[in-house]
Amino acid sequence: MTSDVNKIKLELKIMRKQKLVTDNIYHVYNRGVEKRLIFTSGKDYQRFIKGLIIFNDTKPAINPEQRFKDILDDTHNRVPLVDILAFCLMPNHYHLLLKQRLDGGITRFMRKLGDGYAKYFNLRQDRVGSLFQGRFKSVLIDNEAQFLYIPFYIHLNPLGLMFPDWREKGIKDRKKVIDFLDNYRWSSHADYRGKSNFPLVLEQSILTEYFNGEDGYSRDFYDFIGDYDFSEISDLLLE
Repeated sequence: MTSDVNKIKLELKIMRKQKLVTDNIYHVYNRGVEKRLIFTSGKDYQRFIKGLIIFNDTKPAINPEQRFKDILDDTHNRVPLVDILAFCLMPNHYHLLLKQRLDGGITRFMRKLGDGYAKYFNLRQDRVGSLFQGRFKSVLIDNEAQFLYIPFYIHLNPLGLMFPDWREKGIKDRKKVIDFLDNYRWSSHADYRGKSNFPLVLEQSILTEYFNGEDGYSRDFYDFIGDYDFSEISDLLLE
C-alpha cells in the first residue's frame, strides 16, 4: 500500500513539472496549510468566488473591487485565461476543473487567485504567512472515464459535511443526497441542475453538451451515486 501511495505521489510530482498545455483540461486543487480552514464565513466563500471572476483575466487586477464592477457592467470586458468548467469550495480546500485558454493561462490565473485571496484572508484574520499548502496541484484529464467522473467527484465533496463516512458506507438515500447538494451554494453542481448560482464564473457549454443538458447531467449523476467507483480517477483526487 505504501509503495502505491509513493508511486502516485511521484507521478503527481512529474505531472506538476510538465508544462500545462493550452486547450487541455485539468483538475486543479489545493488545501490550507496544515489542513487549516481557508473559509471561515460566507463572506470568505463569496470573496473567493469573486476572485474566480476577477482574476480570470489577462488584465491585472490592481483594484479588484473596481475590476469586478467593470466586469459586471460589461461581461465582455475581459479576456479569460481559463474556462472554469466546475468548482467546489470546502472549508479547508477547493477543487477546480479548468480548461486552459492561453499559454500559461492556468499558472497565471492560479497565482493571481491564490495571492489575492491569501492577502484578503490574512488581512481579515490578522495573520501572516502562507495560507495554502504549497503550489496548486494539477492533473491532466486525458480519457473519457476521467472526464465523466471528475465533475461528479468534485460536486460530491460537500457530502463529507453531512455524511462524514459516505465513501465507506455508501449512499443510501440518493434523493436526500441530491437535495443537500442542490442547496450547497459553494459549488457548480446547482448550475448544472438548472439553477443559476454563479453564472459569471462558469463556462458550462462543454459539460452541458457532454451530458446532453440538465436532464442528462441529473440522470447520470443519479445513476453514478447509486454505484460510484472512484478507482478510475484515483490519481486525480486530493485524498
